Amino acid sequence: MDLAFENHFNMASRRPNDTPGEANDEITADNSKKKKTAKVIVNDPTIDLDSYTANYSGRTKIVRLLHIAEWSPPLSIDAYKLALQELRNTLDYQLYIDVHRKLNHSLEERRQPPVALDAAWVNHAKKEFKDKSEKLEQELKGYKVNLIKESIRMGHNDLAEHLYNGGELQGALRSYSRTRDYCTTSKHVVDMCLSVAKVSLELANFSHVQNYIVKAMSHPEVQEKGIINSKLKCLSGLVDLENGQFKRAAGSFLDVSFSLGSQFSEIISPNDIALYGALCALATFDRHELKSKVFENAEYKQYLELEPQVRELLYGFYQSKYTQCLDTLTRMKSDLYLDIWLHGHVDLIYQNIRKKALVQYFQPFLSVDMHKMSRSFSTSVTELERELAMLIMGKEINGRIDSHNKILRVKAADQRSTIFEHSLAMGTDYQTQVRHLMLRMKLVRADMISTSSSPFPLSLIILKLFFYVLQLKHPMRDVMAVEEEVEGMGADTTQEGIMGAGKGDRRI
Repeated sequence: MDLAFENHFNMASRRPNDTPGEANDEITADNSKKKKTAKVIVNDPTIDLDSYTANYSGRTKIVRLLHIAEWSPPLSIDAYKLALQELRNTLDYQLYIDVHRKLNHSLEERRQPPVALDAAWVNHAKKEFKDKSEKLEQELKGYKVNLIKESIRMGHNDLAEHLYNGGELQGALRSYSRTRDYCTTSKHVVDMCLSVAKVSLELANFSHVQNYIVKAMSHPEVQEKGIINSKLKCLSGLVDLENGQFKRAAGSFLDVSFSLGSQFSEIISPNDIALYGALCALATFDRHELKSKVFENAEYKQYLELEPQVRELLYGFYQSKYTQCLDTLTRMKSDLYLDIWLHGHVDLIYQNIRKKALVQYFQPFLSVDMHKMSRSFSTSVTELERELAMLIMGKEINGRIDSHNKILRVKAADQRSTIFEHSLAMGTDYQTQVRHLMLRMKLVRADMISTSSSPFPLSLIILKLFFYVLQLKHPMRDVMAVEEEVEGMGADTTQEGIMGAGKGDRRI
């Protein structure tokens, strides 16, 4: 692979350190380190490229095609050709040259004739990008001389959009960030945050994305459900998914309004919202959460109508049809590896769903025949026994395995230990209540309880409490004298009166 193409593609695909056949770096999720799925070459894809890419627009469409071409050899040539067609709608001539070189490399491997480079388009795109960049920079300098905030903001936005169209993502990020000083309304601030977050997502700067999402969410008009709110929820969900925080990601995708539709196709499609939300929910939600947050969610159910296979997967799991559920997930697996956001987490999500299914299967029973259980999960008894042992050691299943008879039984609770623990907890609670009652009795006896009928104001009671504690630590006559002076003040609890009480002894 050409070095320039490798660098550009890795940046665009949001996985700058990934290489084929190696596991990605560890990620932190819920205070525990989890490894991403190792890169998998998909030789039997079922994706139809034309219908798949029709859901996207902009750079995301190109990045997804390049990802498919990289990890699915049967689709590589078609994906590279479609990517070249899409690049002609931009001014990113450098990426166009790199993708063309990669396409010819794939053709040579299959002993097919190479495709000629469209040098005329490359020269035209290079010249147009340079000329327009100079023009926009000159206009921006003129706006700065006139000191008109709105014109300067629009100038930075125009320059950022042009740089983004030409593949200069770092330059686009700088220009979008500079509009912050020239925003005059809340809408301008929210638009700036959204633009910076989108470009930062392209650059794999996920902490930056999260920071600007929080800034945008702090504005009142964004807190209500709407298009902007839904876009920010999508960005937040993608960041959480990338970081392995599947439960938070599921919550974000499930909160997206169906009115968003295809208005965010430069980042995510409605089908992706259905897919990502369902898989993350299955991997982390219990039955009650699935019912309340998924099946009773009217907005999200409309997304599920776009993906019948995902809807079948959800209902199969909820209705305890584990064979159907896991078979559906297995059929989807090869295509999930070709998704730019899921491919690093497919195996982990699949393992979590399978573990939840095993736990849920055993939950209603006192004992289960492992032969029948293995048929329900399409596996061997030996492999099932290994999985159950791991769940028992992880305390996810409270049971014991009869390896001779191949039966999984509920582990009987030690009633004696349970009663002793309950008795000790009750004794500790009783001691705490007694101490609180004794403290209140002492406060009442020292007249330190403020009531509506109390003759002393609250400030005087607090001052008496101070001297009372001071007396316990330093039983001196000076302290008692000052306390008597304070009591003689009566209702004089002004600042001058209280300060005057301490003038008799500066050592206090």
